[in-house]
Amino acid sequence: VQLQASGGGLVQPGGSLRLSCAASRSIFNINRMGWYRQAPGKERQFVAAIKRSDGSTQYADSVKGRFTISRDNDGYTVYLQMNSLQLEDTALYYCAADRDGLGIFRPDYWGQGTRVTVSS
Repeated sequence: VQLQASGGGLVQPGGSLRLSCAASRSIFNINRMGWYRQAPGKERQFVAAIKRSDGSTQYADSVKGRFTISRDNDGYTVYLQMNSLQLEDTALYYCAADRDGLGIFRPDYWGQGTRVTVSS
């Protein structure tokens, strides 16, 4: 497995979860790592991304101010801290990575999903 995601679970509205994703060192030329999510019956959508080189970040409008993406020192592990979770955040969250780091985050690599369920 080249991208290994973990940390999903069940949480009440307003609660928090932290997702992690570790990339295999066998993947060359990763520029950005990040997350997409797919809710039942909906298309996959971008959540957040971070550059390995300088840590600059991008967020979907729907998660700005609530989610924070970060990375470890070598950029091969990223984290998604999700606070103030809402029912609409329920989805399968996919870790992903790209090579060119330009423009919209369009991954070249995908990990398996980790499920986040927000429910009272």
